Amino acid sequence: MPRLITPNGTKCLLSRRPVSSVAWRVSRQIHNVSGRSSRSSTTALSFPKPRHIIPVLSPPHQRGAHTINSPSSPVVPAPYSPPTSGILSRLPESWVPYGELIRIDKPTGTYYLFFPCLFSTLMAAPLAVPVASPLSVLGTGLLFFAGALIMRGAGCSINDLWDRNLDPHVSRTRHRPLARGAITPFQALAYTGVQLLAGLGILLQFPLPCFFYGVPSLLFVASYPLAKRVTYYPQFVLGLTFSWGAVMGFPALGVDLVSNSSALSAAALLYTSNVSWTVLYDMIYAHMDIKDDAKAGIKSIALKHDAETKKVLTGLAVVQIGLLGAAGMAAGAGPAFFIGSCGGAALTLGWMIRKVNLKSVKDCWWWFVNGCWITGGTISAGLAVDYLLRYDRDDDLEGQKDNDA
Repeated sequence: MPRLITPNGTKCLLSRRPVSSVAWRVSRQIHNVSGRSSRSSTTALSFPKPRHIIPVLSPPHQRGAHTINSPSSPVVPAPYSPPTSGILSRLPESWVPYGELIRIDKPTGTYYLFFPCLFSTLMAAPLAVPVASPLSVLGTGLLFFAGALIMRGAGCSINDLWDRNLDPHVSRTRHRPLARGAITPFQALAYTGVQLLAGLGILLQFPLPCFFYGVPSLLFVASYPLAKRVTYYPQFVLGLTFSWGAVMGFPALGVDLVSNSSALSAAALLYTSNVSWTVLYDMIYAHMDIKDDAKAGIKSIALKHDAETKKVLTGLAVVQIGLLGAAGMAAGAGPAFFIGSCGGAALTLGWMIRKVNLKSVKDCWWWFVNGCWITGGTISAGLAVDYLLRYDRDDDLEGQKDNDA
């Protein structure tokens, strides 16, 4: 079989590089019809065996032919597939994009928005005159949960409207309904308007002062997506937004923040404590997208402090617990709060910061989802026990007054 002679500089279609006698020489046995072999000093090629690729060197800027198994072949993103399980799979097909838009299948954000409302309700209840009844606290909590569910969905819709041109470049968000074109921006905007009207309906179920305290929070809801473009600390803006409920529980139970300085101090300290908590858990969340965010030009605290994330998380935890304890002191909380809420938060946050693997998307997601209940539930439990003890004590005092009368 005759040899195929290739002049210097000729590109091999089976390789990615040009053949150059200056860079290298191929010397191998060539089988001919008679079975004889010879060794050639001239650059020569034989037909390669199946799945054999001839390695050749060339300048890095030149592009060559790719093989199917080439590691430099572009990775094709997986196409969108409709949900086959969970709540989204039970919705009519035309409703699915709207359910995805409000993240109805991912309720963790709703819980994070609800917990500050629950904290403030439980902290404000003993300050009400008379002390709020358990039934009143329960009803207020349920209204807050409904509001958190609706407003979290509205916040997600606003976020996706802002990010509709960025989301296609991030692997986790490229299949969101606006990013993939399942719904138009106008449809998303109209749907957001409906959600805001529903949220207003919930807000009007509370005492009138809640309306004036609640409306300003919409400024933060609208500005958070913009913050990701101009600062490495958008989590701080998210904290200002998600922590607003830490103030709302006081006027919801009839506690006047203007005339009651103790309640005002407690509300302000509880609010700032929750801001720290929000920045903490969202910094862990931001580590899931850290590589894609860097490519897309999205800013986050995780990118800014990647090398010292756990130190920052520890500092945020210390600030959160310190401010939480100060809020309890201002509200006249008892030992159950300081041991249960503050002590419990210290243990759960310390455990999370120690255990979370910030390089693992799966681990960050697990702690983001479960840390909500672990820390938020612990703080709530301490506040609930403190409230019930103070309610029982107040009930006994009222009974004693009635007997004396």
